[in-house]
Amino acid sequence: MANIFKRINDVIAANINDLIDRVEDPERMIKQIIREMEDNISRARDSVVEAIANEKQLQKELENNQKLSAEWLGKAETALQNNNEELARAALARKKEHDTICKALEPSWQSAKNTSENLKAQLKAIEAKLEEARRKRSSLAARQHAAEARQQMDRTLSHFEAGIKAQTQFERMEDRVASMEARTEAMMDLRDDRSQLEKEFLDMEINAEIDQELLNLKAKISGDTPKSES
Repeated sequence: MANIFKRINDVIAANINDLIDRVEDPERMIKQIIREMEDNISRARDSVVEAIANEKQLQKELENNQKLSAEWLGKAETALQNNNEELARAALARKKEHDTICKALEPSWQSAKNTSENLKAQLKAIEAKLEEARRKRSSLAARQHAAEARQQMDRTLSHFEAGIKAQTQFERMEDRVASMEARTEAMMDLRDDRSQLEKEFLDMEINAEIDQELLNLKAKISGDTPKSES
């Protein structure tokens, strides 16, 4: 019996917050503690019931012997009233037997009564502690879920911030690519301008050659000597 209460008191005396700090799942830990308390309290309750039953049995035996002692005293008085001293002495002897039993039972019953009262008080105290642990379980579960939600939010924000950084780097790369494209287009425009200029000079040369050939042809037809362009 004492071991049961010792185990329960050890659980009660321990700082539950210190216990759950050493595990990854505080809610699971407090549930385990409560289950252990419930199991131990159930066994303790059986022991308390047994102690109370023992105390009640001793009380019943004591009261029965007290009753028999009173009855034999009454019989002794009746015998004396009927002038039967010998019978009165015999009745008093029986009374003495029950008084002796009562004298032996009295301290045993008193001790059993004190024990049962103490056990009932301890049981009541640990049942109150169990209810307190159950309330803490709800509170701790809510706090744990809130903390997990905050942690998840922190992770989400961290990913989001990392995404922002990646997006910024991506935008910088886009700017660099756009700058390269602009330079390429500028170079192509410049090359096109140079090509156009070269084309114009080439066209001028070709037109000059055509004009010269046209003059040569006209001179040939007219019989005149053609004049070369210097």
